[in-house]
Amino acid sequence: MPIVAQSTDTTDWVSRYADEVIAESERRAPGAKQHGTAGPAIVVASGLSPSGPIHLGNLREVMTPHLVADEIRRRGHEVRHLISWDDYDRYRKVPAGVPGVDESWAEHIGKPLTSVPAPAGSAYPNWAEHFKAAMAEALTELGVEYDGISQTEQYTSGAYREQILHAMKHRGDIDAILDQYRTKKDPAKAGQNGKGKQQQKPVDEAELEAAEGSGAASEDDGSGGSGGYYPYKPFCGQCEKDLTTVTSYDDESTELVYTCTACGFGETVKLSEFNRGKLVWKVDWPMRWAYEGVVFEPSGVDHSSPGSSFVVGGQIVRQIFDGVQPIGPMYAFVGISGMAKMSSSKGGVPTPADALKIMEAPLLRWLYARRKPNQSFKIAFDQEIQRLYDEWDKLEAKVADGSALPADASAHSRAVRTAAGELPSTPRPLPYRTLASVADITAGAEDQTLRILSDLDPSAPLSSLDEVRPRLDRAENWITTQVPADARTIVRSEPDTELLSSLDDESRESLRLLLEGLDTHWSLDGLTHLVYGVPKVRAGFSADATAKELPPEIKVAQRTFFALLYRLLVTRETGPRLPTLLLAVGAERVRKLLGA
Repeated sequence: MPIVAQSTDTTDWVSRYADEVIAESERRAPGAKQHGTAGPAIVVASGLSPSGPIHLGNLREVMTPHLVADEIRRRGHEVRHLISWDDYDRYRKVPAGVPGVDESWAEHIGKPLTSVPAPAGSAYPNWAEHFKAAMAEALTELGVEYDGISQTEQYTSGAYREQILHAMKHRGDIDAILDQYRTKKDPAKAGQNGKGKQQQKPVDEAELEAAEGSGAASEDDGSGGSGGYYPYKPFCGQCEKDLTTVTSYDDESTELVYTCTACGFGETVKLSEFNRGKLVWKVDWPMRWAYEGVVFEPSGVDHSSPGSSFVVGGQIVRQIFDGVQPIGPMYAFVGISGMAKMSSSKGGVPTPADALKIMEAPLLRWLYARRKPNQSFKIAFDQEIQRLYDEWDKLEAKVADGSALPADASAHSRAVRTAAGELPSTPRPLPYRTLASVADITAGAEDQTLRILSDLDPSAPLSSLDEVRPRLDRAENWITTQVPADARTIVRSEPDTELLSSLDDESRESLRLLLEGLDTHWSLDGLTHLVYGVPKVRAGFSADATAKELPPEIKVAQRTFFALLYRLLVTRETGPRLPTLLLAVGAERVRKLLGA
């Protein structure tokens, strides 16, 4: 079972997996049988279930093989990235927080996702298509090249008929493989000893949730029927639900008898002609590995526990379908700043489309490219996004001057381009935090935004806001959708006369020095020098003095001065960076609010 071991070195993980995949493909090549593929293309795969909003954790299922496939393409090999839309999966529960959906959708539980109505007001014909559409659009923006496969189409067209009949014929062998794992300890009790007492080692709640999820040993494997084990589930011919029990099956005639526990309907069908059902997941997945000739497919940590789909699938694909298990790196969870582990069924979790509203595609690609699959990471929707963009811009500068470390340069390259070419980028990428501050202060007024951004560097003013797009649009979206209203910046309309009249001589002198220097320092760099320099000058030092030359008290004086300026300009003691704020407010209004 060729599973790549997780390396702890610092080399580029994408290149290492590409090496492994190419070598494995060449090893398989003699006589390798691939159904439905055009020639000897190397096949990598992902699986996505459109059971609800497809979130940023699910995106790792796509980005991991995409990055490896793209590296293989760059090396001149033909490669197919298959995305199986698991739209023939059963509708399990009504997800929370989905617009246009209420508890009445519970009546459809048990039906295929393509037989469930789309949310009210949707332009799409069914539940699966509604949630597939948003993900497909995001993947296009991210530069992900793939071949989509609808499992509804595959099953209902009879594409898997030979594999289904083969699995049913060998159901006893499959049952024996699965039975090795049915006695495994309940994952929820993994932290207890034989007497039911808690062990000292803590059990991670997210891991327990994962173990109890779709990849764990408790997942439906087709067992439990009174008539024996059957790895195939028909959807009822009357209510369309999979709450059916196969009571008998004849290998020669392929006659299958089932009854529905939901509505009481029952019928006898010929499996050699019947297309309204599917293999249970733990058999379905390895069947597809063999059918498509998949060489590389990652799986989440929930699929890597004892008895889980990936582990059991390795035996089933080899012993039942005469195939080979893909190279299967485990990938860790992706989180969101301030949120617990993502779950599509719980609702309210950000999707790739949500992320692409507030960050450019190369930045989102970079988050997945720079971390090895077994490393968890978080995506920032809060203030952390500003630091993330600062880090990205520093990397861009290092790549440009050749000082970036090799692994960092590789991650950057995979973020900004694919084998097909460069992704769209912002022609003049001003700091995200600056753009966000300007968007905050101007409430998106384009004339004001252009004025302020042009003042950042008077020697090279902007001719159009298109020069700073799409980054500007992303920053504006972040301000309007992610920053609470009470945290937005509102500039005073009139001076705070009470505060101004109460100032001591030192504060008045500091304001005088600031106002005196506005005209000669009206640029981002100039104002930065000015606001940091005033407390230095007041303490008897040069405005150019460095931190090493100054006593610690200067930092305290700077913070006090900054708090005063914020109170006079925006009513509170914090806000956007002062140089940006001053530019945004404008010299004339600054003078008015500071009592000139």
